[in-house]
Amino acid sequence: MDIGVVLQTTPPALRVVELAKRAESLGFSHVWTFDSHILWEEPYVIYSQILAETRNVIVGPMVTNPATRDWTVTASTYATLNEMYGNRTVCGIGRGDSAVRVTNGRPTTLATMRESIHVIRELANGREVDYNGSTIALPWATKSRLEVWGAGYGPKALALIGETCEGFILQLADPAITKWTIDAVRAAAEGAGRDPDEITICVAAPAYVGDDMAYMRDQTRWFGGMVGNHVADIVERYGEDSNVPATLTDYIKGRKGYDYNQHGQAGNTHADFVPDEVIDRFCILGTPEQHLERLQELADLGVDQFAIYLQHDGKDQTLLEYGEHIIPALAEHRLAKR
Repeated sequence: MDIGVVLQTTPPALRVVELAKRAESLGFSHVWTFDSHILWEEPYVIYSQILAETRNVIVGPMVTNPATRDWTVTASTYATLNEMYGNRTVCGIGRGDSAVRVTNGRPTTLATMRESIHVIRELANGREVDYNGSTIALPWATKSRLEVWGAGYGPKALALIGETCEGFILQLADPAITKWTIDAVRAAAEGAGRDPDEITICVAAPAYVGDDMAYMRDQTRWFGGMVGNHVADIVERYGEDSNVPATLTDYIKGRKGYDYNQHGQAGNTHADFVPDEVIDRFCILGTPEQHLERLQELADLGVDQFAIYLQHDGKDQTLLEYGEHIIPALAEHRLAKR
């Protein structure tokens, strides 16, 4: 299993770059960031600096959306980074949350998301695409290679991802919900004539290594509030009697609203409705042994990467604990001589 990290592009940008460099030195495979251009700094500019100062990590947004960026510009940005730094990017994409809601917009439709995935992928891989009545290409991008990983929770979003994407991003680490979503993605892929095993599965959630559970829960409760935004959309779309697992939807009944000024922040004031048991299911908290137990459970379900949301006060400690204890334990062990 690969281990990635998800950062916010909070000023100073140099701190983001330093965390990315530290993550690479400790064995992390991916450096993801939020993509919300009003709340935080522009991620693609920071990706360029991260790529310039690292050698192996892959960078990308968790997640971008089709609404706030022209799709052709997005594709050109990826292709440029790939030309400069050797195909070390990945495009995580969803319908949109904070990036669109802060400007009083709404998440895009799944049809728009589907079309954007096609346009971004084809252009960023040096291929022609029909766009606005013309056939266009990036003539200088023939060597660029980009995978698109879709993020979602609802049945239709999961079907779209299985039909179109190279990867699936699930933003929570609950094993039962993880299984339900992976099964849905793989079924859709098979129905579309694709090999389900070719889809990379990435689970992303806060992780905090320690033994003070009450403190760690308070540092990560914000995550249940963030997930609740998407869950509320699902309940609105499908109702409370859909086949969406109740373990995903029931906890938002006490939700009263959301303040995007505190989006993704520990100690925010709008996540009090999130119970401890949801935090324990959605996040990975505890000793290194407890982290390894959950990670193995996820790996057994087919998860290829776990990406740590690092939005708490234990950033350096968590990176170090994973680098020194957890990533080595997950690695394949081979003898130098037999």
